[in-house]
Amino acid sequence: MERILEHEIMYNRKQAVAYAKADFSASNQWYVNNLVVDFKDYLRNVIDIGCGPADVPIRLAKANPYVINPCLIITAIDGSAEMIRIAKKAVRKAGLEKQIKLVQGYMPGLAVKEHSYDAILSKDLLHHLPEPMVFWYEIKRLGKQGALIYVMDLFRPETPEYARTIVDSIAAKEDPILKEDFYNSFCAAFTSEEVKEQIKTAGLNLDVYNVSEIHMLINGIL
Repeated sequence: MERILEHEIMYNRKQAVAYAKADFSASNQWYVNNLVVDFKDYLRNVIDIGCGPADVPIRLAKANPYVINPCLIITAIDGSAEMIRIAKKAVRKAGLEKQIKLVQGYMPGLAVKEHSYDAILSKDLLHHLPEPMVFWYEIKRLGKQGALIYVMDLFRPETPEYARTIVDSIAAKEDPILKEDFYNSFCAAFTSEEVKEQIKTAGLNLDVYNVSEIHMLINGIL
């Protein structure tokens, strides 16, 4: 099916709360576990673009201290003021305010220092963007030479009917608001071939591969 755009940012408080309450623990923990196992040496000055309620940064900051650099600092960015509000409460509750810095910001031109990050992370953001090249060029602007890029996102099903079937299968007990957002996200997602074309256009040398029935992983060194 053709890509169908969705709203880029969750301005609606009910949407943000429904998303924050949803159970994404399995995929978020998988993301963090594999990041730590495969790329622990890059986890120093890290930026997470599209952090949502900050579940991934919190999980990363709580990872085994014998594996993670004790000096790890995470700048976590989201465009939604509601989501940043929720994230601040979660970070405060976890006692991680010294390790996780939350920033509301928009691409392009995030208000952070250029070429200063050892790792650029993003999970489930790319499909929200009407123009994906903004994301890839921002990554090039923010990362140090030799920085890790580690991006995970949904990929688009072949038909709207199959997208609905997936949602009904894996989110049956979630809030109806979230279920509809989840369906819209599948319809707005890219295929792995489309992402390969994006990173080629951006001049990035990254690997792209499907890691589950709904997610692709894009990673490599800047």
